[in-house]
Amino acid sequence: VLPLVPVSGVTLEECAALARALAQRIYESLRIPTYCYEAAAMRPERKNLAVCRRGEYEALPKKITDPAEMPDFGGGEWTDTAARSGATVVGARDFLIAVNFNLNTTSTRRANAIAFDVREKGRPLRETPIVGKIVRDEKGAPVMVPGTLKGCKAIGWYIPEYGIAQVSMNITQIGLTPLHVAFEEVCRAAAARGVKVTGTEIVGLVPRKSLIDAGKYFLRRQQRSLGVSDEEIIRIAVKSMGLSDLTPFRPEEKVIENLIEKDSAINEQIDRMRHSAT
Repeated sequence: VLPLVPVSGVTLEECAALARALAQRIYESLRIPTYCYEAAAMRPERKNLAVCRRGEYEALPKKITDPAEMPDFGGGEWTDTAARSGATVVGARDFLIAVNFNLNTTSTRRANAIAFDVREKGRPLRETPIVGKIVRDEKGAPVMVPGTLKGCKAIGWYIPEYGIAQVSMNITQIGLTPLHVAFEEVCRAAAARGVKVTGTEIVGLVPRKSLIDAGKYFLRRQQRSLGVSDEEIIRIAVKSMGLSDLTPFRPEEKVIENLIEKDSAINEQIDRMRHSAT
């Protein structure tokens, strides 16, 4: 899976156009069948990555010749290249934030209940709460009760390393559900079940804007001025959401723009050294 993600100086629509061109080039150059997904999808249903991946490699020989399911580039024939390489998926999407919310419980069941309360997919509707028979539609699929957060996937699990349960979440549409909104909603859902969120763990990287927006939100709640430096605003966000609860949160290592700027500075220094040497 190859997503193109707009970080700065480019729009999602521009990334989508680049993704379609790249998908075509991958097929034309390497003969690997290619699907386009999310913002680059050429069919509405393929905005969902799971639709493209359905059946995985084993289903590909049948899908590749089915007009309804064949790849966007390279469909129609099961070739030796496809047999060796399978297919790939190229798309464009917003930055995805992977985040875990730490809970003051060891119960995976409670963590899962909180995750189902907030994730967009929600939970299956039951005839009676908790243990009742799942209600199904005319096609036999479970009827789902949506959660409260749009563009969020979540599940509960227990982490032996830390001795706590977490709500593990992917925020796939940070424009719809900013990080601080997800934090506040998980706190609310946890409190409703007698559980407390003790901190937050960012997995991978986070855009600077997400932390700036969060810091400003908490400053407004404190009725404080927003006329402070970005570094102070980010510090407020880190403290307010407990981002250093398990391990120290270092913006220079976790904020994607900081890493890009660091790489650019290193490259400029290398270029200067090369120029001096010549």
